[in-house]
Amino acid sequence: MPEGDTLFLAATRLREALAGRVLTMTDLRVPRLATVDLSGRRVTAVVPRGKHLLTRIEGGWTLHTHLRMDGQWRIHPVGEPWDGGPDWQIRAVLGTEEGAAVGYRLPVVELLRSDAEGQVVGHLGPDLLGPDWDPAEALRRLLAIPGRPVGEALLDQRVMAGVGNVYRCELCFLRGVTPWTPVGELAQPDRLIDLAQRALDANKLRHGHITTGDTRPGRQHWVYGRAGRPCLRCGTPVCVTERAEASRERVGYWCPSCQRGPSPSPSPSPPPRSRRAGPPRR
Repeated sequence: MPEGDTLFLAATRLREALAGRVLTMTDLRVPRLATVDLSGRRVTAVVPRGKHLLTRIEGGWTLHTHLRMDGQWRIHPVGEPWDGGPDWQIRAVLGTEEGAAVGYRLPVVELLRSDAEGQVVGHLGPDLLGPDWDPAEALRRLLAIPGRPVGEALLDQRVMAGVGNVYRCELCFLRGVTPWTPVGELAQPDRLIDLAQRALDANKLRHGHITTGDTRPGRQHWVYGRAGRPCLRCGTPVCVTERAEASRERVGYWCPSCQRGPSPSPSPSPPPRSRRAGPPRR
């Protein structure tokens, strides 16, 4: 799934295109909402919450969408062809006089009352990029189960909202532990929380998740996506796990020299890379 900074950028671009503007047409291509017409209503806000997008519309309505693996919102000015995929992949269209926001391959499209947003995002922990960010609360939630692997805890959006698999691998590398290290064995876990917030904040208004400070292709990440290639810090080949389909465990990357702690047997070859959805394109 996209990381929280990707959703922050997507929300920023949707907000620029829609907030304060009156909808001239809506087309929600899911059976339950096929007859809904929100035209004539003004978009009041576009809010990211972890990996969720909440588009608030005049009259007390919220369009809730989630990108998951392949979803994407694209912004198209009037007269520009829609090029995010074939028409049958479109799940939502919000049109204004200036153009249209088109949602492709969206697995979640829900319309709910704005005062009921807690039903879809109320379970989330403090948002790393949100106004509710609370490092003390995130730390409390992280340490609640001391025997839990840190990589698993980082992906749990109930601990803190926004970390995906890229940051899970990179944060563990930067703290010198494997993703399978029990949370209770972390030294200075508050530094992991702080690092997570700073990493997402640094990338929230640009494409990609640069954790090395180096924007050159192939050098943006310390270990993520670098299976079999030399660690950028010590030169040891980076290890990767096979995806455990039965348990839905994410593929893990780690350096066996720079990171200490338990680890599974590495895969002899990197797994196939899936395409990650990006933020709306102008």
